[in-house]
Amino acid sequence: MSTVLTVAQLTLREASRRRVLLALLTLTVLLLALSGWGFSRVAAESGGSALTSGETRLTASILLNLVMFGFSLIAALGTACLAGPTLAGETESGIALSVLARPIRRSTFLLGKWLGLVVFGAGFVVLAGLAQCLVVRATVDYWPPQPGRALALLAAQTVVLLTLAVLLSTAVSPMASGVVAVGLFGTTWVAGVVGGIGASLGNSSVERVGEVSRFLLPTDGLWRGAMNAFQDPTALSLFGDEGGEAFPFLSTAPLTTSYLAWAVLWVAMVWALAAASFVRKDL
Repeated sequence: MSTVLTVAQLTLREASRRRVLLALLTLTVLLLALSGWGFSRVAAESGGSALTSGETRLTASILLNLVMFGFSLIAALGTACLAGPTLAGETESGIALSVLARPIRRSTFLLGKWLGLVVFGAGFVVLAGLAQCLVVRATVDYWPPQPGRALALLAAQTVVLLTLAVLLSTAVSPMASGVVAVGLFGTTWVAGVVGGIGASLGNSSVERVGEVSRFLLPTDGLWRGAMNAFQDPTALSLFGDEGGEAFPFLSTAPLTTSYLAWAVLWVAMVWALAAASFVRKDL
């Protein structure tokens, strides 16, 4: 266990020194600034009686989900760009071989790398999301009904994508692993939107597209659970349950316990595949 923690600590230190961290911080600050300006305009419209208090809360709720999707995308790009170079890059450069020449099991080394990246990625999205919630509270006086649950689900989404990127990095080049991971993230989100449109139209075949995609890669399912925890409870009354399914920044229901259990099992299975691939990899 001490070896795992040591590798995780070194991975965190290495991640903090990469230029990816600077890029993440820059994008985060820009998004916070732009969203702060946008929410301040909503507050100005409300103060000018152009919007009622209920309309202000509804607008803030939907916009918060939109901005949080931006943070989840930034986290996806960051974790994918970190996972590839951290593992595949070290394998190609020979650094991993020099470390594994000592009495350290490959699975232990991989677990430490994964744990360090999880702390980095999940910590980033939680802190950035909390900062965004504080910006919304300061500008329009809106606070999500379940911010802790929402941020935890965003962190879980990051863990899922990072685990996938780690698996890919054991098999392909660093750049390819990042491109494929982010591509699958975007594809799953689009499939979820398509499935929601199918549900609103009563088309079970199209609706199944979203259901299958959320099963194969739980990122979109976890994102929808986070949206439900961020949004105002009255938001769905404007669209209705069926109409809300078709809107990409509304979620009609919280996640079930069985789906959360599947997400945990998915991470465990994909990590096991990554460990098996890394153990057999020719360094």
